[in-house]
Amino acid sequence: MKSFPFLDPNLPNGIPAGVCALGVMTKAPEAGRVKTRLVPPLTAEEAAQLNKCFLRDTAVTILNVCCSSGLRSPNPAKERLQLAAQKAPLQCRPVAVYTPVGAESAYTDILPPGFSLLPQRGDKFGDRLYFAVEDLLKCGFDSVCLIDSDSPTVSPKNFADAVELLSTSEDRVVLGPSDDGGYYLIGLKKPHRELFEQIDWSTELVLTQTMQRATKNGLEIKLLPTEYDVDDVGSLRRLCNELLRNTTPADIAPHTRDFLAHLTAQKEL
Repeated sequence: MKSFPFLDPNLPNGIPAGVCALGVMTKAPEAGRVKTRLVPPLTAEEAAQLNKCFLRDTAVTILNVCCSSGLRSPNPAKERLQLAAQKAPLQCRPVAVYTPVGAESAYTDILPPGFSLLPQRGDKFGDRLYFAVEDLLKCGFDSVCLIDSDSPTVSPKNFADAVELLSTSEDRVVLGPSDDGGYYLIGLKKPHRELFEQIDWSTELVLTQTMQRATKNGLEIKLLPTEYDVDDVGSLRRLCNELLRNTTPADIAPHTRDFLAHLTAQKEL
């Protein structure tokens, strides 16, 4: 059975200097506990399976970014990233920041080899994000990007750009805006707690309020291209329209694409 190493903020983790953590925030994909706003038209089990596909695709994208080098790759997404960059390999490492503790086995058939696991802490969403940043920095990472698992079509270049923007000595925040007013990525070099406090989570105000907090505290803001989350029926239909067209490159979210193709052959979404 495949297993993943655990990161412990209180122990040496052997992480070299200058490495950025690309941490995907994830909840164990159990039916009835994930993607509940998609039920209906999906069943609870279908929503959980879709969540698994999202995480598989996001994890592969993250891993491709972390494994990028000057060598050509049989993976089209990885090769496009390499050809676009033509630079030294990016210094980053893939991490799954998961909840709940005890659900580690759920990721055995989801995450690719190369990932490490870090349990989430905190009760409120903002606390979980902040503690994830704090813990990853304590583990020895030079910078941290937290990535949602609701945006399977985000380009690997966006993640690579975030890593590069955090590779300078200047303190800053990197944000990947979602078109619903939130963000799919936040990148930091220091644990700025104020960015996660007094935020109206799950509303269209999240990005604006985060940027206001950053400006108030003198943080430089760098924005990535805008993408979209899939967390309601409208965005699910948008995802279907994007992935099930013949004009969409086959390497974009392939696990999600295959699942949706099978699903839409059986029912109307």
